[in-house]
Amino acid sequence: MPPHPRLPHWAAHHLAAVRVVVALTVLVGLAYPLGMTALGQLPGLRHTSPGTALGRSWTDTKGRPLPGYFQSRPSNAGAGYDPATSAAGNLGPESVVDTPDKPSLLTQVCARSKAVGELEGVDGSRPYCTADGVGAVLGVFRADGTIGDVQRVISLNQPCPARPFTASYEGVAVACAAAGADYAKAVVVPVRGGAPAHPVVPADAVTASGSGLDPDISPAYARLQTPRVARERGLPESTVRALVARCTTGRALGVFGEPAVDVAGLNSALDRARPLQGA
Repeated sequence: MPPHPRLPHWAAHHLAAVRVVVALTVLVGLAYPLGMTALGQLPGLRHTSPGTALGRSWTDTKGRPLPGYFQSRPSNAGAGYDPATSAAGNLGPESVVDTPDKPSLLTQVCARSKAVGELEGVDGSRPYCTADGVGAVLGVFRADGTIGDVQRVISLNQPCPARPFTASYEGVAVACAAAGADYAKAVVVPVRGGAPAHPVVPADAVTASGSGLDPDISPAYARLQTPRVARERGLPESTVRALVARCTTGRALGVFGEPAVDVAGLNSALDRARPLQGA
């Protein structure tokens, strides 16, 4: 029997690459999803009901939080949790100055923290935020561009007639931002302020997830909301805390990710335990 002809060197490399693609497709695209689905059906792991894989808003028709429900984290997917427009805000840590058509990431975080603080009756202040919920950012004009004596200072995110969050900077009075004015030549200076280094309002209460569809919140955010929900439902806080614990998952395999609370599953459990009047 004649020996099997050897493939050319280039063909052997291509064949090996095809084998790797097929193997990974079967492993990652088929075996892994089926395995995780089966694992999720095991007793003790089925803490959520089908259909809670996507987040949703718990607000009224005017977008105001429903006080008897745990609130989800913010969403940038369309008007909020729209699967057809899943997306992040595409704003990074350097987004600190508002534009006429879009608030900066810093101002969004400040406004959300202020709103959550008011809803929960806690201190909603954060570093680099003003008391009225915008980014505490100054535009500083110096004599020689980026150096020299300060000549003029503007509170960039506080349009007139707002009162600037600080009266002066390096001895120069701070003015509010005039509509339509060009402050591009100003040196941008975020001001930390006196807010605590560890804010009461957790980070996931003021930042959106990458997909905009995250159904979970942190245990810290759930703890913050527990007194309000218990009061609105007429339930003991211990009962609500127990429901939170039932809807909390730990780290995957004990090491990956962070503990999370399924908001949809938790609110469904609350409705079964004590339906809201008129709901």
